[in-house]
Amino acid sequence: MKTFEPKSIIEPFRVRSVEPIRFSTLEQREAALAKAGYNPFLLRAEDVLIDLLTDSGTGAMSSRQWAGMIASDESYAGASSFYRFEHAVQDVTGFKHVIPAHQGRAAEHILFATIANPGQVIPSNAHFDTTRAHIERQGAQARDLPCVQSQDPKLNYPFKGDMDVDALRTTIEEVGAARIPAVMMTVTNNACGGQPVSMANVRAASALARAHGIPFIIDACRFAENAWFIKTREPGYEGAKPIEIARQMFSLADGCTMSAKKDGMSNIGGFLALNDDQLAARCRNLEILTEGFPTYGGMAGYDLEAVAQGLYEALDEGYLRYRIRSIEYLGEKLLAAAIPIVQPTGGHAVYIDARALLPHISPLQYPAWSLNNGLYLVGGVRGVEIGSVMFGRQPDGSERIAALDLVRLAFPRRVYTQSHVDYLAEVILEVAAQKADLPGYRIVEEAAVLRHFTARLQPIDAAAPIGG
Repeated sequence: MKTFEPKSIIEPFRVRSVEPIRFSTLEQREAALAKAGYNPFLLRAEDVLIDLLTDSGTGAMSSRQWAGMIASDESYAGASSFYRFEHAVQDVTGFKHVIPAHQGRAAEHILFATIANPGQVIPSNAHFDTTRAHIERQGAQARDLPCVQSQDPKLNYPFKGDMDVDALRTTIEEVGAARIPAVMMTVTNNACGGQPVSMANVRAASALARAHGIPFIIDACRFAENAWFIKTREPGYEGAKPIEIARQMFSLADGCTMSAKKDGMSNIGGFLALNDDQLAARCRNLEILTEGFPTYGGMAGYDLEAVAQGLYEALDEGYLRYRIRSIEYLGEKLLAAAIPIVQPTGGHAVYIDARALLPHISPLQYPAWSLNNGLYLVGGVRGVEIGSVMFGRQPDGSERIAALDLVRLAFPRRVYTQSHVDYLAEVILEVAAQKADLPGYRIVEEAAVLRHFTARLQPIDAAAPIGG
């Protein structure tokens, strides 16, 4: 018999519990969006059919995770669940000190409140929203140094998440190593389209930072997906297991922040992991003040158990092959219909290039916001804008056009099936067919920091509502 190579995507799991989803009419969605101030973040989840707002904490957990949760130890101090969690983190990352936190932004808060000061600069391949906000809250500058290839959505380049190492060298020379408390590397690079970082780039950036005595920290929330891309795209890693690649990647760093709501496969949780004894002690002192005792750190024992198991499940080759292929599948459908997306597709999401799709909407009228609202109105789909609403407001209050205006459609882990993805593609194509009716938007209410979560907007021209 010949080896069978199926063309169909098959979920590497069986469904044993289901959650109903609610279908709504166009009129109901119009009313819901208006009530939410035209901000999809403010919609009720029950009014959303396909929810791709984020892949953070929205996945389905496995039977082994649920079994561990039932058997968890909820002791305040020294719980056995913590030591299983600590062992898993140390086994995967190799870092000495494991400081649990209730989610990734809490780990960021602990780290940057400890190391960052006014006038300092923290470079990265690209900081995402909460990371940037925590750095700027301390009076430091979050400086993005993405590779030049990342700025062309149509360019099919395998590692568009890479850092511009020459720009890092220039930054160190310009700023001085003493004013750089850490160099960050986000894997995968969420702000640049969910694109992976090569091992060669991690190694080069790490070597440069360490040569100047600067700690090198990985934002590791999608480390397993990044490991898979290294395995499948970077020569020399074809035969390596994802966990081996992950361990090598972490060995090049001095610590990491982690949202376990992504590649920890949990609904909540995170951690800060470090090798430096003194820095870890300072971070633990702050953790006691803001998160809790160091053996739970804002997490219940059952959350610790879920993450301890989930870190290994995220590195399973069958799961990673299925997850990345599912994203590719949607990307292929959109490219075949001439929908502009960030190429190649990344690990956790498809990113639609709204600026290219909606040239009639100027960048400061937020084309990606408009497209995202159009997806909801037509098909009940909720994504998220990665553009000038999220990144346009500067620390001094001024407004700047973001480098790209993207709509991110982030896939929750182990939640949606191929038929959901087929429906999603139909919705996107229908919105593209009605794109001339999409209005620009203006902000009528906003917070000073992370405005996209709570802002309220108004369509600039509501004369021709989409969806009819």
